[in-house]
Amino acid sequence: MRRRTVSGAAPGADLAGDGSLLTAPEPAPAVAAPEPVVEQRLRTEFEFELPRGYVDDSGTVHRRGSMRLATARDELVPLIDLRVKENPAYLTVVLLGLVVTRIGAITDVHAGVVERLFAADLAFLQDFYRRINAEGHTRAEVTCPSCECSFDVDLAGSRLGES
Repeated sequence: MRRRTVSGAAPGADLAGDGSLLTAPEPAPAVAAPEPVVEQRLRTEFEFELPRGYVDDSGTVHRRGSMRLATARDELVPLIDLRVKENPAYLTVVLLGLVVTRIGAITDVHAGVVERLFAADLAFLQDFYRRINAEGHTRAEVTCPSCECSFDVDLAGSRLGES
C-alpha cells in the first residue's frame, strides 16, 4: 500500500481513504484517583480479669486471661459433643473451652480447665462471651448504689477496680 502525503501534513502522517488527515482519538477524560482505602482491623481477642481466679494444681491463682471472638464452628462443635448431648448445660463449658485462649500462664484452656473454675468466674466468662460476641464490646452501664449516678465500666478489667 502506498502512502500519500497531503501538503502541510507532517511526513509519515496517516491519511484516510479520501485523502484527509486522520486524527488520533481524543484522550479519555482523566479518571479521579480512587480514594485511599483505610484499613480497619477487627479486634478479635479481648483481655479479661476473673473475679476469683483459676487455681491450678500447684495452688497458683490465675486471674488475667483472654478470649477470642467465637466462630460459627465454635458454636456448632459443642452440639455434637457427647457430653453436651448427655447434659445440655455442659454446652457452656465446652464452648468456653474453645474460645478462652489463656488464663494466666495457662494457654491450653479446654473443658477440663473450665470445669474447675469457681461459679462466679464461670458466670463472668458467660457474660463476657455474650458481650463480645453479641454486642461487640466489653462495656456495661452501671449505677452507683450510693449516689445513683450512672457510668460505664469495662468488664474486661482493663483499669484497676473495674473488673
